[in-house]
Amino acid sequence: MINRELIRIKIVQLTYAYYQNGDGNIDKAEKELLFSLSKAYDLYNYLLELIVAITDEERHRLDIARQRAAREGKEAPSEKFVNNKFELQLESNKQLNSFLEDKKLTWDNDIEAVRKLCEQIENSTFYKEYMASEDDSYDADRELWRKIYRTLIQENEDLDAVLEDKSLYWNDDKEIVDTFVLKTIKRFDKKNGANEELLPEYKDEEDRDFAVKLFRATILNADTYQHYMSDASRNWDFSRLAYMDVIIMQIAIAEMINFPNIPVNVTINEYVDMAKLYSTPKSGRFINGMLDGIARYLNDSGKIFKPMAPRQQGPRGPQAYRSR
Repeated sequence: MINRELIRIKIVQLTYAYYQNGDGNIDKAEKELLFSLSKAYDLYNYLLELIVAITDEERHRLDIARQRAAREGKEAPSEKFVNNKFELQLESNKQLNSFLEDKKLTWDNDIEAVRKLCEQIENSTFYKEYMASEDDSYDADRELWRKIYRTLIQENEDLDAVLEDKSLYWNDDKEIVDTFVLKTIKRFDKKNGANEELLPEYKDEEDRDFAVKLFRATILNADTYQHYMSDASRNWDFSRLAYMDVIIMQIAIAEMINFPNIPVNVTINEYVDMAKLYSTPKSGRFINGMLDGIARYLNDSGKIFKPMAPRQQGPRGPQAYRSR
């Protein structure tokens, strides 16, 4: 589940924090990086558990409504939602239950947030259409939860505030983790029952190694990488570059040099997007030109051997980098 996009984001955040803290303890910083990544996987499981918590609350509401109907001699309310086949499969999932038990994760202390989501679900058009439909297939049940998640959970400021109170890490993680929850909902297959496999914490050991190697290379070779930046910005005062821009470019250069199988254009695009998210409005275009020039120098000097796209007109012209 922890992909390279999330790893890059965490390394930007942790590299910035490493320099701000100023203690210079790279081993401690590396442990913090891996811990922050593990918290993203906690959030993935916690958001899956939210589906179960909502259903539990709806069961409680159904019991009350059933008792009221019996007292008033009215027809008992429908049990369709609480017997949703996808949710029942998720609720019985062995991997999820084992993880939640081990981590002691529960929504019990945030029942008001769960109740508010229940109200929003019950008032939604797609819920009402689902309850009125005669389609009782597994696919229809799974599709309902996909709609609920995309519409009411994926972008929910109240829920975001609850999660931020739970963990400072989760505020930045949720946008990416949401995509993995939706992917999990989509890939559930009824034939797998309680043994349906959730997404693993890491796809493979290579991704975990990528995180550690990239972070260490960024810190340990900082002087060399900043020298490349200084040369590339000789028409600018390097000391006046936005601090976050320097961090982002430093990590990008580390990736170019230490991971020969990652194409230059992939690296540049990833960190240009990062600059748009974390730095100034103009940073993306500036960093694109800088990294393009640095990558060409690294190739020309034999420090990397990667294909390069035709030269683009950067923010300071095509000769953005002139090696000494």
